[in-house]
Amino acid sequence: MAADFKTPPGGRRRPTWREYQKGLRRPRKVVTFRRMLLTAAVLATVFYALFMGMAATRPGDDTVPPAPVAAVNPVLDSDTLLSKSDVQLLLARLPLADLMQREVVLPLNGQQLRVTTCLDEALQARLVKALDRRHARYIGIVAMEPETGRVRAMVGFDKADPDANPCLSNIFPAASLFKIVTAAAAVDQFNYTGKTPLKFNGYKHTLYRNQLQETNNRYTHTISLSAAFAESVNPVFGKLGKLDLGKSLLEQYGADFGFNRPIDFDLPIDPSHLAVKETPYHWAEIASGFNRETTLSPLHAAMIISAALNQGQMAVPTLIERIEDQDGRLLYRADNTHGAPAMSGKAADALMEMMEATVRSGTARSLFSNRQRDPVLSGLRIGGKTGSISTRDREARIDWFAGYAEKQKGRERLVVAALVAHVDYIGVRAGTYARTAMTHYFKNSPARRQTAGGPSDS
Repeated sequence: MAADFKTPPGGRRRPTWREYQKGLRRPRKVVTFRRMLLTAAVLATVFYALFMGMAATRPGDDTVPPAPVAAVNPVLDSDTLLSKSDVQLLLARLPLADLMQREVVLPLNGQQLRVTTCLDEALQARLVKALDRRHARYIGIVAMEPETGRVRAMVGFDKADPDANPCLSNIFPAASLFKIVTAAAAVDQFNYTGKTPLKFNGYKHTLYRNQLQETNNRYTHTISLSAAFAESVNPVFGKLGKLDLGKSLLEQYGADFGFNRPIDFDLPIDPSHLAVKETPYHWAEIASGFNRETTLSPLHAAMIISAALNQGQMAVPTLIERIEDQDGRLLYRADNTHGAPAMSGKAADALMEMMEATVRSGTARSLFSNRQRDPVLSGLRIGGKTGSISTRDREARIDWFAGYAEKQKGRERLVVAALVAHVDYIGVRAGTYARTAMTHYFKNSPARRQTAGGPSDS
């Protein structure tokens, strides 16, 4: 089964750290002399640690040759704050597991930098404890604040590689999560609403070519767009892809939602993959999520959900809250930024209603069936989208839940994306992990605000 996950579709290998950095390179800006000195010292230290013992760069390498390591103790002001690319280079020196806590010490040129992450340690620990390692090949759970992009939990399990974190892996089929993109495009481009009636023939979860025709007979079912989304009706979304959206709009909205585009995160993460072929049946497969070639990372799934809560704008995720030197002087502070709009505010509102219908009466109903009797969940507005598909070798079952919870009285919101690759038996479901995250987060919100870097800290 592992072979099914080795490389992304098309056999593309995972880029090196240097290749990843080149992909994120931005146009040059005029900087002050002190900032140049600080950045040069950081780069020299990182490359010295990574390539110790090398006297010069390899032929054709465009990096700066290693320089003697000197102590870094600049006079810090607003002109000498580290950039996000500087932070990415610094974090490359640490094992990923070392960053999965609230406070991290990073040695640099004889100093002890203090790195403060956005993680809620109690939430992180609760989810780690809940992991079903026996029945899963992969587990990835991301909890994020939609307004700020602050990652509150990033829990991963990879049975074959204990040092890996599947939250940052783009190898997982998106399955029916892509129906979110299709629904947004239908609302924006064709003025559909959740109440728009749509027709289909045959079973809900199949996608045969004869189900993609404009047929109206005694066997034809009529269903609203909201119900089709909630129940994940493949023929409805397949017809939207084939008959309405077509190749260009699927590619456009896929790109707007971040597919095939680099994610500006503190740690390296490959873009999610989308390739739309020329054949109309493939458009139906893409639009309904009935394919294994469209792939997605759990972190990106959380970003997609955040767009529904941000009137169409995806949050830019961040793991690092701030970095200070050993004297307490600020070197870096995270910005709260959003990307370009992925959809209109009208589409975002419609998607929230569809995701709530999914939890109330659709494919996530059983996962939250007794939430009205739960003292925490009963006070929350909850929505989401499920997705499931077998791997090509049939040795694993991909199971998704991506959704949100917000207080009915108050402003607190949380986005959760959970991915499980089940193997021999179906173990703990992705939606169960999401429910656990929501329950713990909102149950402990007063303590969380004091210990996990809430808005009052920034």
